Amino acid sequence: MKNILFFLCFISMISMQPLSSAAASMASQVAANEQINPANQPSKSRSEKRADRKVFKHTIKALVKKLRVGNPDASQNTVLLAILSILLPPLAVYLHQGEVNNKFWLSLVLTLLGWLPGIIYALVVVLGAV
Repeated sequence: MKNILFFLCFISMISMQPLSSAAASMASQVAANEQINPANQPSKSRSEKRADRKVFKHTIKALVKKLRVGNPDASQNTVLLAILSILLPPLAVYLHQGEVNNKFWLSLVLTLLGWLPGIIYALVVVLGAV
């Protein structure tokens, strides 16, 4: 069991991609927009801090959206998830969805009831039919 987990961790680390140029430029813009507050200036008020947090959150969400849309290796990720859905269906559904939701639980129950229904459901979810 440990060998399988190590293998899956290794495969997931291989499939991870470095930051794209768009992500790197956006990260540098965020860093350039942040200003270090010198000791002689008063600190920001609560409303200013909230506004800064909102801007930061929106920037991060835009960055994540760009990375998802502009992922050139999406087909490789799909192939890896399809292989993983044959080996460990609930894990493949979790990695595809990014959270523990109803699809994950249904995949887990189907896998426990019988391996084949779990595999079929995981493939359906990963390949985008559901």
